[in-house]
Amino acid sequence: MKRHFSLLAALTIAALTTSAQNMQKGDYGYLYCHMSDRGEYTAYALSRDGYHYEDIIGGRAVIDPKVHARIEGGQRDAFVCRSWDGKGFVMVTTDMCVAKSHKWDNYGIDLMTSKDLIKWESKTFDYRQGTKIFCNPEAESVYKDWSTINRVWAPQIFWDPNYVWENGDKGGYMIYYSMLNRPEEEYDRMYYSYADKTFTRLTQPKLLFDWGYATIDADINLLDDGLYHMLIKKEGGKPGIYTATSKNLTSGWGEPVENDYVSFEGKKKCEGSSAFQLIGDKTWRVAYIQYSDNPKHYRICKADDNLRNFHAPVDIEGVTGPQHGSFMRLTKKEYQRLQKWSDQQEKK
Repeated sequence: MKRHFSLLAALTIAALTTSAQNMQKGDYGYLYCHMSDRGEYTAYALSRDGYHYEDIIGGRAVIDPKVHARIEGGQRDAFVCRSWDGKGFVMVTTDMCVAKSHKWDNYGIDLMTSKDLIKWESKTFDYRQGTKIFCNPEAESVYKDWSTINRVWAPQIFWDPNYVWENGDKGGYMIYYSMLNRPEEEYDRMYYSYADKTFTRLTQPKLLFDWGYATIDADINLLDDGLYHMLIKKEGGKPGIYTATSKNLTSGWGEPVENDYVSFEGKKKCEGSSAFQLIGDKTWRVAYIQYSDNPKHYRICKADDNLRNFHAPVDIEGVTGPQHGSFMRLTKKEYQRLQKWSDQQEKK
């Protein structure tokens, strides 16, 4: 009986400490879901090998930003992944249109859900409206005045099965992003909120970390070493894309290692990193936009299985206007469905 109890306790503890991770599924190809450099909208491209792509519907908008971006009518920095149960997809975008506002400020994000990657439903969160837009308005707020917010940038998603809601429900999508409220803080810092399983309710932001200088464009992945690894752009200090690690998803993020992996690009400015693994390969590929060049270059480099030793950068091929985005593996059925849809749209 004692041995049985110990085994049960061990299994219970293991269940309670399940690591956070976005569901990985599909062994046929890849979806590159990205902001188009031709306009502030979301575009798709498909690939069988992760390097050579074909645009879906000619690189045009797959989602109407005028419908789903209710603040500014533009969507940037698209991040897509599978829903927690594997039965659908979730996406988050920066609600922003520089072409319309003529400034690098914005005020909120768009949360989206889909069953097929084609038809999307969405909810927009305008942070200027304050704590009433969040599902826990009574919680302690990170700002005194939300109406003066200047940026809510580059949100990404990470499924956390251990998050517990006030009613006892377990599991939530950690959405992490940078914010700036100039009257109350000196530089962009990383924050996080949690969205529920419906992807329509959002908690008030909490500070993820503050290294004493501006940071944006974080990308978090769980590796086999049991640590969460973050790629992030340092705007302060020595600028560049760096890596940091933590044992916990929402705390313990020590300062990044100082060997900036984009140093092999010389003094060229890079941002918007997105890491993914090729099918059947434990090493990593890291994509990023090299925006200081004219024309810009969207690059993919190699990294080892610890997301270190970055090398061999090449340009992505076959994509019209590649920009900040994300990568997701697809099944054959999903891949062919998007191809068929693209063909049908092109014939119209």
